[in-house]
Amino acid sequence: MIKKEPGWELVKIYADKGITGTSTKNRNEFNNMIRQCKRGKIDMIITKSVSRFARNTLDCLKFTRMLRKIGVDVYFEEQGIHSIKAASDFYISLFGTIAQSESENISENVKWGKQQAAKEGRTNFTYANSIGYRKGKDGKPEIVPEEAVVVRKIYKLFLSGYTLGMIAEKLQDEGIKSPSGMDQWSKSTLKSILTNVKYKGDILVNKTYVTDCISKTVKRNNGERPQYYVRNNHIPIIDEETFDRVQMEFAKRGSRRVAAKLRTVTELGQYSGKYALADNLVCGCCGTPYRRKIYMYKGNTGVPVWRCIRRMDRVSDCPDSATLKENELKREILTVIRESAHDIDNVLSAMRQEFETVMGFKTLGIRGVELQVKITKLQEQCDDMIRSIKFDEDMNATPFDDELFEELMMEKNKAEEELEKVIQESSSNSLTSRRIDEIIDMLSALKNHPYEWDDVMIRQLIDKIVVEGKNHIRIIFVGGYEVERRW
Repeated sequence: MIKKEPGWELVKIYADKGITGTSTKNRNEFNNMIRQCKRGKIDMIITKSVSRFARNTLDCLKFTRMLRKIGVDVYFEEQGIHSIKAASDFYISLFGTIAQSESENISENVKWGKQQAAKEGRTNFTYANSIGYRKGKDGKPEIVPEEAVVVRKIYKLFLSGYTLGMIAEKLQDEGIKSPSGMDQWSKSTLKSILTNVKYKGDILVNKTYVTDCISKTVKRNNGERPQYYVRNNHIPIIDEETFDRVQMEFAKRGSRRVAAKLRTVTELGQYSGKYALADNLVCGCCGTPYRRKIYMYKGNTGVPVWRCIRRMDRVSDCPDSATLKENELKREILTVIRESAHDIDNVLSAMRQEFETVMGFKTLGIRGVELQVKITKLQEQCDDMIRSIKFDEDMNATPFDDELFEELMMEKNKAEEELEKVIQESSSNSLTSRRIDEIIDMLSALKNHPYEWDDVMIRQLIDKIVVEGKNHIRIIFVGGYEVERRW
């Protein structure tokens, strides 16, 4: 076409292959062409159609008007439109709207296709800026052994009481790169690893969504779009029990009592991994957590003590709370752990009894069986009603009790919902039961080892320590077993 026109000269052919025309952001060739126009290197742009120039009506009009101001004509061959003419805006906007509509239809079809694939359990696995997995030869995710070690390390550190900041600092000190290859680790990256179900072999589809194909704004899915949970999608790095314990730990840390009554607005405090006692030492008078403080005694000797925060902020609020010296407190706690380790049989029995009493562990299984039997009977009744329908020669059906059938189905649905809750509770109880086994194993292992204060051990063994008096504490182990200690 250019050769046929005397005096015309081809500058260059600009083409962005495989790039959507709904936005100019990633269209490098297009943007390069516009820059050359601004520099006076191009007098006319020839394009096959409006849809090839842009699939966004606003972009199409914006660029053609801008080019018109600097004397550059855009010729749309298919529509026979020259943008240099003032009257061309109407036609450009008309055909631009059609092109944009086509993109929107394609977008909806792609969205529908992805949704159907998710329903059938076919999911896309994201590898970009990820750690632990890579795409295998069969196209499925496979574990990267050296990266999986890092993932397991992060989970172990978190369950040992480390904060996200402490984990980040430790990984950086050890020279471990982040998923994006950076030296620095962010708290958000660590939280994503600790809460992402893909590390236990599952996939949650549609965690985010694109609002529309034009703006391409990505938003977190809070129920605006359907989500699909696919179990056992690939090989897990973290077992389900460990993953669930991490989620419980997040919930526990997020529900801590206020750390300083006079200096905070909410009733919740911030978790700190510096001292294990800061997580579980509470006042028996008012229930407020204790805080570590250095007291200066005669001779300017600093002695660490633990005091009720409410008493520290305002003595009159909790005047009866006791102040405990740290070395004495640790000594008595270790004594309780030592005695418990040597009395392991009674401890196990007490833990099991407490667990079954509080959680209703014994009756849970019975209720589940009762519900399953009920659901089976209701289904049989519904099936019998359907089978009882007869047709005569004129295909007229025998009378059918619609109200009774609907009532049976509603009752069956309620029973199924209750059974689902029972199954979830049973899973939670099973997790707690296994956690008790871990505590017993740890206490057993301590029999033949020297007893030294270890914050990690304290966090794993003890759920709460209640200060009942100056020389009186009540220790509650994970699992509910309690021991009172006086000295």
